[in-house]
Amino acid sequence: MKRWQVWIGFAISVIFLFLAFRGMDFKAIAIALKSADIFWIVPGIPVYFIGLWLRAVRWKLMLDPAARIETRKIFSIITIGYMGNNIYPARLGELVRAALLKREEKLAIATSFTTIILERVFDGIIMVGFVFLNIANISSRIGNDNIKQTIDSVALWASVVFIISFLFFLAIALFPKQFSRIFNQIILIILPRKIARHGNQVVDRFFSGLRSLSSAFTIFKVLFLTIIIWLLETIFYWIIMQAFSFNVNFGMLMFLNGFLNLFTIIPSSPGYIGTFDAPGIALLTALGISKNIAAGYTLLLHAALWLPVTLVGAYLFAQKGISWNDAVAQAKKGRSQ
Repeated sequence: MKRWQVWIGFAISVIFLFLAFRGMDFKAIAIALKSADIFWIVPGIPVYFIGLWLRAVRWKLMLDPAARIETRKIFSIITIGYMGNNIYPARLGELVRAALLKREEKLAIATSFTTIILERVFDGIIMVGFVFLNIANISSRIGNDNIKQTIDSVALWASVVFIISFLFFLAIALFPKQFSRIFNQIILIILPRKIARHGNQVVDRFFSGLRSLSSAFTIFKVLFLTIIIWLLETIFYWIIMQAFSFNVNFGMLMFLNGFLNLFTIIPSSPGYIGTFDAPGIALLTALGISKNIAAGYTLLLHAALWLPVTLVGAYLFAQKGISWNDAVAQAKKGRSQ
């Protein structure tokens, strides 16, 4: 909490919450939520956790070149990481995932953290794909030029960032010796010799985390799994929509899913408060849905995405017999090991 980045995240959440709910009738939102059939959360939960299991399968594919780990163990660690992102600032859940692999499987943190970054790159590519696949249909239904411009800008910049990131990591994976030599030479130039030797070891572990990209078949399997994962999450969006008195087609929910998750990349408070809600309410309202219903749906969706995985993650972490602070400290110490 002493880090300035944490307070910036909270400030950004406050700004997005203000934008989301300014001028809105909170009593009307409460009525919309009370009238919702929240029973629909029940069939949504297993769909969400199937997607989470597939994330574990995907992470295993990325980790296999460095270490063979059971999918069950990886699922537990991913769930704990999601719990951490939901209740702790600065996405500490990602660091703790790497720390738990170090603790339980002796896998270097630099290696596992590289695969976590790769996960986010693949996720980003599919999110952008969902947006571009449905952007024409969405734009034709939105009359607000400001929202159209926002959609176009987010789609453009996100596609640039994720495509360049993917190509960068792919190039490194395909030509590891050349890039390793370049990175190590840069380290020798900018760091003292004693520290440079340690830096070279970190580079080697970083490259170890990219070995999964050296196989075209593995890349295909990871991409395929990523598509299925995000389609399942879109089905989850559809299930929660059944609790309310509005209906949009599946393509629009794909767009909503990709669009909202691109916004959650923005630094914010734990659980993506504000950065998830504001664009969701704005987009649904622009599609002609009542503001109160749009707000009720977005809030219930956010809660349904947040609560189950947080509870399960907290339970699984309690089984580990370590404190969160110890796990974070180990992760921070291990980033340079």
